[in-house]
Amino acid sequence: METTPLQTEYTAKDIQVLSGLEPVRKRPGMYIGDTHENGLHHLIFEIVDNSIDEAMAGFCKNIKIVLHKDETVEIVDDGRGIPVDTHPTTGRPALETAMTTLHAGGKFDSLTYKVSGGLHGVGASVVTALSSWMRVEVKREGWLYSQEYERGIPSTDLIKEEKAEGTGTRVLFKPDSEIFETSKFDFKRLSNHFKNTSYLNKGIKISLLSHCDQENGYPFKEINYLFDGGLASMVTALNKHRQEYQVEPYYALKTAENIIVEAAIQYNDSFNENVLSFANCINTQEGGTHLTGFRTALIRVLNRFAKKNQFIKETDPNLTTDDLKAGLTAVISVKLPDPQFEGQTKTKLGNSEVRRVVDSIINETFLFFLEEHPQDAQKIIEKCLVQQKAREAAKKARDLIIRKSSLDGGSLPGKLSDCQEKDPSKSEIYIVEGESAGGSAKMGRDRLFQAILPIKGKILNVQKATDEKMFAHTEIRAIITGLGAGEGETYDASKLRYHTVVIMTDADVDGSHIRTLLLTYFFNRMPDLIANGNLYIAQPPLFQIRVGKSSQYFFNDESKDKYLEQLEAKQRPYIQRYKGLGEMNPDQLWETTMDPQTRTLLKVTNDLENADAYDTFERLMGIEVAPRKSFIQAYANTVKALDV
Repeated sequence: METTPLQTEYTAKDIQVLSGLEPVRKRPGMYIGDTHENGLHHLIFEIVDNSIDEAMAGFCKNIKIVLHKDETVEIVDDGRGIPVDTHPTTGRPALETAMTTLHAGGKFDSLTYKVSGGLHGVGASVVTALSSWMRVEVKREGWLYSQEYERGIPSTDLIKEEKAEGTGTRVLFKPDSEIFETSKFDFKRLSNHFKNTSYLNKGIKISLLSHCDQENGYPFKEINYLFDGGLASMVTALNKHRQEYQVEPYYALKTAENIIVEAAIQYNDSFNENVLSFANCINTQEGGTHLTGFRTALIRVLNRFAKKNQFIKETDPNLTTDDLKAGLTAVISVKLPDPQFEGQTKTKLGNSEVRRVVDSIINETFLFFLEEHPQDAQKIIEKCLVQQKAREAAKKARDLIIRKSSLDGGSLPGKLSDCQEKDPSKSEIYIVEGESAGGSAKMGRDRLFQAILPIKGKILNVQKATDEKMFAHTEIRAIITGLGAGEGETYDASKLRYHTVVIMTDADVDGSHIRTLLLTYFFNRMPDLIANGNLYIAQPPLFQIRVGKSSQYFFNDESKDKYLEQLEAKQRPYIQRYKGLGEMNPDQLWETTMDPQTRTLLKVTNDLENADAYDTFERLMGIEVAPRKSFIQAYANTVKALDV
């Protein structure tokens, strides 16, 4: 293939200046992340965020999102409507300026929006740039105005159409097929996102309608969210698959120093913590100063109340923040004029003043709650004291793992067959179900860069187990030691010994169960392994078909059946169904499942909101049986038959 050589000269004429919205179309990933499903959904979120800003400012009560059959998206709100008068700087209508100019918006001072989820004023204009067509209608000052755009450029002037009552903005846009690799919106993903958005903005009604989910047999879907209870409703919903410890949730909503603080707490009977934090409706997955202030106030109040009411003696050790985690479901949300985000993904709040304000408000309101609800207070403190004992026992078990590794000279689990490569970025580890399959994998692997860790049987379900039991489990200890990065709050990604971690289980019911248990463990105890893209699932073939001397592998019934249909009548195929990895010879396992040149690996990702991911694991893997039974009854007819 011929290539064009690079020019040797580099002068002023080689500096490109992209005008208007050209940079967005040139590098869309810089503005919306990617041009796949995430970026596609981001378009809707950007426009709706503008409506939410109107709601947070107190001018909007209803937001409607409609997915049309022709792949057009419609978003309507009853806010003030985007201004339409002439902009003093651009000389063009303010609507056109907002929709076609980067960094143009009403969010850069505290006069238009005291609180805003948008950080850079690029949202609406980015959507305009990445839409093949867009129409914006504005109702304000008794008139309806409209303007249309094509790929970021106005195709009409601002038109004053007719008299109209009320105020608001209506945006219709069609994502550009020249930009996006998919045009299909996920109704469930959108509904989950807007459900959480509605919780965070109590009293705001968000409606989602879809006319385009034809292939699943649902030509029309509609869902409406309106939560007058705000975050109190949210923690109750998060605990719907658990037995609550409190009669009613703790709830606070107060403002201090122009910072709105809203929080809710409700304990349940589990051993897991589920704490979510938000700043200006942005999910701060990395926490920040608001979460620090929240935790600091909680533990201070609990210790003060416990000692005052003699649940803890003055000579006893204080409860720690780790002790209040078991069964804690909580949401902390702050809204402030100038949020400062930092961290790996810009989802960590950094404003120092927020910690002090949150600490003060939670300190006052949570103490009042405990005093007004003495029975709930007693249950919470007793739960913390039980966790304190369990934490001390778990620490001994964890220290035993570390001490044993130290005495063994930092040795790895005896079952682990390590690789020769010492660079983690070039190393892989297969967590393999069963000794037989582990033996085949050890013989079939490339020893240079592939390690094998066989595990025996089904590991512990950590969704409903204490830390003490978890650390006492042999297979879990082997996984922790083998990966080398620690677990829970001690997890350190820089110490991970293999940057590719592959779960490899049989293609039967037991194999699926073991895979689910492993995913449950990693989700709860090593979430960064998933977030950083290190976790994969192997895809071994289900069938081998031999015709004469030729042999082919198939990974599902559809491809197998299609192949058989194409065979000539006199050809007699020999079909082998692999029910277990151990049935495959080492060379077959390498060729089909472990060879980087021919294998298929599924990367494990978490595209759900934090609350929805937690709810899924709790519903399917938690203590309560009823939610799991309901799920099975609802989806049993959609499951394909499995060999048992």
